[in-house]
Amino acid sequence: MLSTRRRSIGRGPLVVAIFFVTVVCVACGMAAAPAGFPAAAGATAGPAGARELSGAGAEQPASEAGNGSAASGAPQFAPDEQGLLIIKNGTMTLQVAGLDDSVNKATQQITVLGGYVSGSDRSGDDDSETAAVTFRIPAARWDEALAGLRGMAVKVLAERSTTEDVTTQVVDLGARIANLQATEHALQAIMNKATAIKDVLAVQAELTTVRGEIEQMTAEKNHLEQQAAMSTLAVTFELKPNPVLAEQQQFDPGVEAERASASLVSGLQGIATAGIWFVIVWVPALLFLGVVLGVVYLGFRRVRAMGDGGPGDDPGQIGPVAEGGA
Repeated sequence: MLSTRRRSIGRGPLVVAIFFVTVVCVACGMAAAPAGFPAAAGATAGPAGARELSGAGAEQPASEAGNGSAASGAPQFAPDEQGLLIIKNGTMTLQVAGLDDSVNKATQQITVLGGYVSGSDRSGDDDSETAAVTFRIPAARWDEALAGLRGMAVKVLAERSTTEDVTTQVVDLGARIANLQATEHALQAIMNKATAIKDVLAVQAELTTVRGEIEQMTAEKNHLEQQAAMSTLAVTFELKPNPVLAEQQQFDPGVEAERASASLVSGLQGIATAGIWFVIVWVPALLFLGVVLGVVYLGFRRVRAMGDGGPGDDPGQIGPVAEGGA
C-alpha cells in the first residue's frame, strides 16, 4: 500500500511536466516569428536564441543548437548582400542560326557561371526543329547569364522573368524549427527520467510528433533556400527561317490543285442547285402565271370584240336605207 502511494506521488509531477511540455510544443508549432526580428534570426544561431524563443526553460547543449538545416546536415545557402532570399524564374525564346552550336554554346556559358542543365527537350525536324533547355543558374549570376544568352542569339523573340521574396518564410521556419528543437530536448530529458511504461510511451508519442514537424519544416526551409540560391531559366531555341524555303513552302501544287477542284465542284454544285430550284419552284410558278395571263387575255379579246359591233347596228337590216323613200 505504501509503495503504491509512493509511485502515485512520484508520477504526479511527471504527468504535470508532460502536460506542460505538450502545451509548449503545440504553442511553439503554431507560433510565427515576425519578419526581420533580431531574436528570431538569432534563434537559429545558438542555444541562447533557442531558449529565448522556446519559453520552456530547458537548456540546450551546443551540439543540438542551430537551425534544422544544420541539425540534418543539409547544405546552407546564404542570402544576398541585402539579406534577402529571392526566387527568380524566367523564360526566353531565342532565334539562332544553328541549333546544336547554340545549345552547346549556351550550356558552356551557364556552366562557366556555376550553373547546370536540369532538363532538355527537342522537337520537330529539319528547319522547323526546336530545342528547349532548362538551366539552373546561381542567383548572383542571373543578369550575366541573361546578357550572355541575348548576345549569342540572332534575335530575342520573347523574354519573361518573375521574382518571389521568401526571406520572411525562411526566417519564420528557422524560428519554428528552433522552438521545436528546444521542445524536443525538453521531452527527451523528461523521457530519461520516466520510469513507468505508460509515461515513456506518452513522451515517445510527443517526441515522434515534434520530430516529424522538425523534419517537415527543415525540408521546406531547405527547398526555399535552394530555390533562392539557384534560379531557374527555361530557354527555347528556334532556327532562323530561310526566306527562299519559306516561299517554296508557301507554294504547294497539290494544295493549289485541291483548291481549284474544290472551286470547280462548288461552282457545279451552285449550278445544279439553281437548276433544281428552277425546275421545282419556278417552272410550276411560271406555268400557273401563264395560264392566268392566258385566261385574262382571252377574256379581254372577247370583251373587245363585243364592243366593236356598236349600239346602232341591227342584225335584221339588209342593205342601207334609201333617202327620201323609194
